[in-house]
Amino acid sequence: MWIGFAEFDYLLGDVHSLKHKRSLVRPVVAELRRRFSVSAAEVGHLDAHRRTLIGVGMVAADRAHVLEVLDNVERFAGGRPEMELLSVRQRLISASDI
Repeated sequence: MWIGFAEFDYLLGDVHSLKHKRSLVRPVVAELRRRFSVSAAEVGHLDAHRRTLIGVGMVAADRAHVLEVLDNVERFAGGRPEMELLSVRQRLISASDI
């Protein structure tokens, strides 16, 4: 069993309220879940208007599959014109590492 996860740190554009921020972040999280069949959530910078941290995780039997999905998620995450991707952290562990 392989477990892969990634954190995407974003700077948002012209956002002046948490309500506006959520209107940008929610569709991205929903699209990640739908398109890539991963767990996704906003996991950081919850009270900051112009920043967000989105976490993605998945479990699979094949290491190569986890890497492929996380790479595809990263490409999708970097292609959001309304959100500037500042950094990405990825980690891959096997069940034997736990």
